[in-house]
Amino acid sequence: MHHSHPKVAAPPPPDASGGAVDISDGKRGKKRGNYNCGRCGQPKKGHVCNVKTPISAAVTAVATAISTDSSHYAVSASSSASALRKAAPSRLRRALSFDDFDDGGAAISSGGIDASEIEDRTVGDSFADADDDLDLKMDLDLDLDSCGLPASLRWEVLRRLPPVGLLAAAQVSKGWRETAKRLWKAAEELRLRVPANVHVGFVASMLQKCPGIVRLSLRMESDFDSTMLACIAFSCSNLEYMEVSMSDGATNRINGGELGRFVADKRSLKCLKMEGCSNLGGFVLCSASLSTLWLSDLHSLSKMVFNCPQLREISLEFSRQENDSTDLTTMIEGLGRNCSRLQNIHIAALRLSHAAVLALTAAQLRGLRMLSLVLGSEITDASVAAIASSYPNLELLDLSGSGISDSGIGIICNVFPETLSRLLLALCPNVTSSGIQFATAQLPLLELMDCGMTICDPDSLNPTTDEDNCKPQETSSTNMQLTNQKLIIKHSHLKKLSLWGCSGLDALYLNCPQLNDLNLNSCRNLHPERLLLQCPTLENVHASGCKDMLIGAIQSQVCNAFTAMENQSPSKRLPDGSKRVRVPYLLEDECPEPDKKRRKIERRLCNVLVN
Repeated sequence: MHHSHPKVAAPPPPDASGGAVDISDGKRGKKRGNYNCGRCGQPKKGHVCNVKTPISAAVTAVATAISTDSSHYAVSASSSASALRKAAPSRLRRALSFDDFDDGGAAISSGGIDASEIEDRTVGDSFADADDDLDLKMDLDLDLDSCGLPASLRWEVLRRLPPVGLLAAAQVSKGWRETAKRLWKAAEELRLRVPANVHVGFVASMLQKCPGIVRLSLRMESDFDSTMLACIAFSCSNLEYMEVSMSDGATNRINGGELGRFVADKRSLKCLKMEGCSNLGGFVLCSASLSTLWLSDLHSLSKMVFNCPQLREISLEFSRQENDSTDLTTMIEGLGRNCSRLQNIHIAALRLSHAAVLALTAAQLRGLRMLSLVLGSEITDASVAAIASSYPNLELLDLSGSGISDSGIGIICNVFPETLSRLLLALCPNVTSSGIQFATAQLPLLELMDCGMTICDPDSLNPTTDEDNCKPQETSSTNMQLTNQKLIIKHSHLKKLSLWGCSGLDALYLNCPQLNDLNLNSCRNLHPERLLLQCPTLENVHASGCKDMLIGAIQSQVCNAFTAMENQSPSKRLPDGSKRVRVPYLLEDECPEPDKKRRKIERRLCNVLVN
């Protein structure tokens, strides 16, 4: 049968993939030897096709072998330019330790090469938060695919797919491919795990698909070198946040010069967090936008120059090697000169000394609120006095691993009673239970206190004492004051208390109505009959390494506290009006709202963690 060629309208531009395009792409039959264009469906004679293939052959090859098992990871995107400029509300973290990187995502495989697990997220869960987004949704409603599905619905469906599922959906039709392309362009955050056998080209292809990305997190299972850093610098022009964490077996090969050039080139970079910085050697960081800097595993730095006037938070963790030759005093002096807006400082190094503390106090950082100087055994009570005289408005003070004593705690209590809410004194052997008890009594705003490994039994640190029957008796008589220590804490605001490793503690009495987390790990000498927990809001008690009788006493007390609250019942007068008596809910017929009263006393059961 003879058919005449129909008149076909001009194709829509690539940004609006109409339904006619999808029908002609695969549904329309061939016209006498494929006389029509395979892309837009128009007759080939005298026709120049303007429709370009939106996805390269390399990405198409990867998408053919993907799986969509991890559907719980969703891609949510904001498509307006104003939304891309919004800064993600960063999660407030204490400058004490790096958070665990959250692995997750779907596996991509192509040609026998394992790719990465990817997770795309944005600031908001909906793309219609801004006015420009609403306008885009109205435009997308006019775009129908071959099944009559509006582009706005395609957007809502595809944005909930994991990245690998999004790659697969892009192969369905041209309309789906264009919507997926818009989603990639609108993504603001990318978390990528790079296995050891993945080439840098795959990371480059993923970054090029997200030109508007502002937050990048890499979990490196392969070496991180200058090629990867150059790839990030070239592909992410608007990068504001970058975090690089190293897994076991991976090496960070970036040197100080390469890191300095990267920071200087990324003028919008505000936050940089990098692990495994053992090969820096020395660096000069100059940035007018950088506000947060975390570097770990530093070792023997010959030069450290910070020229970052907007820097608010810095965390520097050095390797715990005795041969570290870094001059911390000179480094801290440079921080005081060039980073006058610092608010949070965390330095963990074995070479911390009283001289470094004096250099910090001479800097006169007026906005300093959180100070963490960890593992400095040469930090003494004199150092505490210098800190207290220069920075009286501290909210967090961490002197774990220092040589301060109860006298230093007295100085802290005299200077910071109205500001200090977090005090960490773990691994301080000169601190006793009297100093801890005095701190909780004199610091009314205290919410967190860490005293791990302060009240220690000297015998528990010696593994040979169990084999020798005479030596333990001798040490117990000479160290009676250190082993038989009692701790009584009554505090109305304390929420977290850590006494891990306090093997010299034999009695503990807590009256803390707001306490919700208690750490008693390895408190081996704590007697069950000398334990009293009056903490009705306790949610977690860590008791790993404790004796079975102590664990049973903890479980009994927290369960009894819950039962006491649960058995509360209303009061009612006797018929003669003489006195009030407790009446159970089941026997009270005239109780107007028993459900509300029951809801008020309900609370979460306390968890006793022993593993």
